[in-house]
Amino acid sequence: MWDVVGQTRAISLLQRSLEAGSLSHAYLLVGPAHVGKMTLALDLAKAVNCESAESPCGECAACQRIAEGKHSDIQVIDLGSGDGNSTESEARVKISVEQIEQMQHSAFLPPFEGRCKVFVLDGAEFFSLGAANRLLKTLEEPVGGVVFILLTVNEKLLPTTIVSRCQRIELAPLGTAEVEAALTSRWGVESDKARLLSRLANGCLGWAVSAARDGQLLQHRAEVLDKLLEITDAGYEQRFQYVAELAGRFSQNRRAVLGILQLWLDWWRDLLLVKLGCSDAITNVDRSTQLDRTTKSYTLTQIRVFIENIRAAGDQLQLNANPQLALEVLMLGVPEKNITKGPVPGVR
Repeated sequence: MWDVVGQTRAISLLQRSLEAGSLSHAYLLVGPAHVGKMTLALDLAKAVNCESAESPCGECAACQRIAEGKHSDIQVIDLGSGDGNSTESEARVKISVEQIEQMQHSAFLPPFEGRCKVFVLDGAEFFSLGAANRLLKTLEEPVGGVVFILLTVNEKLLPTTIVSRCQRIELAPLGTAEVEAALTSRWGVESDKARLLSRLANGCLGWAVSAARDGQLLQHRAEVLDKLLEITDAGYEQRFQYVAELAGRFSQNRRAVLGILQLWLDWWRDLLLVKLGCSDAITNVDRSTQLDRTTKSYTLTQIRVFIENIRAAGDQLQLNANPQLALEVLMLGVPEKNITKGPVPGVR
């Protein structure tokens, strides 16, 4: 049983390869954060080590140990799994050469308890240059009984040489109705909350499930959004103070800062939809009244231009531009509200 929800095309492709015995030695799973890439990667790890005739069964000892993160032949390498000698911030910013070297050494050893070793590399766009070169060598000389699964939000940041040596599988965001149905049927989320989370998730079921389990995620999101709206109305001094804070955080946890920009982008996209009379499609359904009120303060052109500015800033940050400079430019482009003045007494 495949645990990943939706993604029927990806599941069908992998199932056919399993049945034909023609799995690739390396896969590149591409899609937004929390869309199901890690779940699918672990599903594949279960499938190649499953003890049942119909894999992945999810019930055998191998499947259970993989689900619990205890299987010795399944390794997940990400920004938080440094070698112990790097600082926490260094581990988060780049996947290091040392991590790839440890993986290479393990790959040449025979499986300890299963049939196949699986290495899942989460955040593949954050390879250091040296790590990317080391990984390329491994992918060029595949080892039998080993599968590499690279997960990325932005494949454009990966060297083309690495992309070309992997079988690419794209995971698309789910429809709002599909997310809502999964939350209610599989996770027992009550309908009103499921409806809200399905909108806020932007098609990424993993985030919705986490938010359903941990109420602090919604609270944190609300606090971040309130801060962004405060900054929108603030002067340049306060905006630049916020930029300094974000730039400092970016050096330690770039995913968090990119997530903040995504929240801002969602807000301005909602303003655009309201302006165009498409309120049924907004993301922030819990703030529809505030959106209706705010959209009257901006022209359609102002909204469109600032949406492009946010996207440009996000692209620059992912391409390792100076975060302070990229965010300062963004803040300089925050549109001024159009204050509608009433008629002057005695003047027609």
